[in-house]
Order: sequence, then structure tokens, then C-alpha cells
Amino acid sequence: MTFLLAITYLAFISLGLPDAMLGSAWPSMHGQLHVPVSYAGMVSMIISIGTVVSSLLSDRLTRKWGTGLVTAVSVGLTAAALLGFSVAPSFWALCLLAIPYGLGAGAVDAALNNYAAIHFKASHMSWLHCCWGLGASLGPYIMGACLTGGLTWNSGYRIVGLLQIALTAFLFASLSAWKEKKREAGKDTEGKLEAEAAETTAGPALSIKQLLGISGVKAEMTAFFFYCALEQTAGLWGASYMVMARGMSEETAAKWAALFYLGITAGRFASGFLAIKLNDKAMVRLGQTVGFTGILLVAAPFGTLSMCLGLIIVGLGCAPVYPSLMHQTPKNFGEDLSQAIVGLQMAFAYLGITLMPPLFGLIAQNVSIRWYPFYLLILLAAMAVSSEELNRRAGRGRKTQFS
Repeated sequence: MTFLLAITYLAFISLGLPDAMLGSAWPSMHGQLHVPVSYAGMVSMIISIGTVVSSLLSDRLTRKWGTGLVTAVSVGLTAAALLGFSVAPSFWALCLLAIPYGLGAGAVDAALNNYAAIHFKASHMSWLHCCWGLGASLGPYIMGACLTGGLTWNSGYRIVGLLQIALTAFLFASLSAWKEKKREAGKDTEGKLEAEAAETTAGPALSIKQLLGISGVKAEMTAFFFYCALEQTAGLWGASYMVMARGMSEETAAKWAALFYLGITAGRFASGFLAIKLNDKAMVRLGQTVGFTGILLVAAPFGTLSMCLGLIIVGLGCAPVYPSLMHQTPKNFGEDLSQAIVGLQMAFAYLGITLMPPLFGLIAQNVSIRWYPFYLLILLAAMAVSSEELNRRAGRGRKTQFS
């Protein structure tokens, strides 16, 4: 493993660290900040909007300053926001700090994914996202340990913020390695990937309307929208559901909710081996079936253990869906269009993250948080219908509507 690849793995762990902390900490946070439980959705929405904006700008930023500098600055921006979270005096200060948090997270996510796709073997992508899941599992665990150890949620954010500061310093120290980008000839297909990437960006870019006119693209965007809505809602509201609907303590709920992301991590590690035997369509269907089983266990009145195991199984079901949908994009639409379509996928994914968890927050506030498993079931069903429509339409011919 090269030095840059090791740095990229470390950066993906860092990407995941803060992602699930808000959901784990919110049962404690909203009372101290004197706001309703539904306001978690507002913070999540601000972060997601910032992520969308910086993702769309990441191509220009990376072309101008390079992946290494964009990554270092973005991680530093996120670290500063997390340290700000730890001393935020009010909910509105938290919202203000959520802006640089989202801007940093989106830029580094897009830059690193693009760099990995061009410079590393395709097999590394699954393991990189597995590392994201590792970070997403560690973040809530750190928060839960702080809450059970007599500290507050502020301490959890402070610890993760300091870890991000350390990574930022390491990234700045390694900038020269990013600039070298020495390639080992004859050992892999990285040169081919780079050439293909150059070819796909050289031609005229299609508009969003033109991309959506391609057979199957609308179905794929809908599948990404509902998948990310499902994953984010399950992770953000899991701990609150355990506390408010099932009577679990805040500390215990924070630790169990962290295992949802551990399920995603373990599932992505295992799915790398399953994918040797199963194609992308089968992997998506397998994930949806496992996720459905997990949601049933969360909803079932079998006690606390059943509910907690169900949430872990939902995470296992989520694991293969995103990478498998992403992996089949070149096959479905051709390598000449895949880069533009992947960019559109990220936009719809973040749109699902931005809109659907706050919608459930309104349901929890005005109806009941007990609707949590049924809301997840609706999102899963919409994703399954969309992915099957994608399977039906993709490959019929990549006709673009230019009108």
C-alpha cells in the first residue's frame, strides 16, 4: 500500500467520525439548548446544504489547488466547526457552525472519491467506504463514552475536533507527496483510468435536463435519493426513538445507535467478498431484503434486544446498496457519461439527506416518534421500486433528450 493510499484511508476514517455524532448526542443536546427534538433536522439540513454546495465546487477547487490542499483545508474547516460545536452557547450558534462543517465535509468527500477513482484500483473503493463506516461507528461511541463517563456532549465534539486537527496537520505535512503522484508502470490500470477520466471531461458537458432524459437516469437518481434518505434517517433518529418511544436511557441509546454504523461497516467489508459471486443487481436486492428484515425487528414488540439488533441489521442491509448502485453506473450508461451521472447521483443523494430526516423530525414532533420504523419502511419501498425500474430501463439505449 502506497503512502498516499494510506493517507486516503485515514482521511476516509476522519470523514466518518463526526457524521453520526449529532444523532447520538441529540437526546442530551436538545434539552440543554432549550429547543424541540425536531430541531436536529434543521442542523442536519444546514450541514447537507453546505455539503451540496462544496461538492458542486470541488471540481473547480481541485483543478486549481490539487486534491491534497483541498483535502487538508477541508478537514481543517470541519475540525474548526467541530471545536466550535463543543463551545456553542446556543442552538443558533450551532446552526452557524454547521455551515463550515458542511462546506468542509462536501469538498473533501468529492475530492477524495474522485482521486481514488482515478489513481487507485477500483477494489479499493469498497474498503475506503468501509473505513468511512469505521469512523462513523467510532464517533458515536466516543460520544456515548463521554456521556456515560460523567462528561457532556461538548466533550465528545471536542475530542473528535482535536483528532481532526491532528489529521489536518498531517495532511499539510504530506502535501509534497500529493504533488508527486508517481505512477508504477505496468502494475495496474491506473493509467487507463486517468486517460478515461481525461476523455470524459474533455467533451461538452450535458445539462441536467439532458442527463435526466437518458433512459434509466431518473430511476437511478430516485434510488439514490431514497437510499441516502433511509441511511441518514435511520442513523440520525435511532437513538431518539430508543429513548422517547422505547424508554431506553440516553447513554445506552447512544452506544446502541453507534452499532447501526458498525453494521454498515461490517456489511461493506463482507460485501466485497460477496460481490465476487453476485452481480451489482443481486447485491442491491440482497441489501434491501436484509434491511427489510431489520426494520421489522425494530418495529416488533419483542423487547429492547430485538429493537437494537434490528437497527444493526438495517445497517447491514444498507451496506451493499450505495457502492453497488454506484459501481453499475458505467455499465448502465457507458463510461463516456458515467462521470456526469455520478455527479448528479451525489446531488440527489445529498438532497435525500437534506430533506427527508427533517421531514421525519416534523412527524416526530407533531405526531409521534413511534412512526420511525414505518417511515424507514416507506423509504426502503421507494428505493426498491426505483432500483427495479432502473434495472428495467437501463441498457435500452442511451438516448439523450436535448429538447
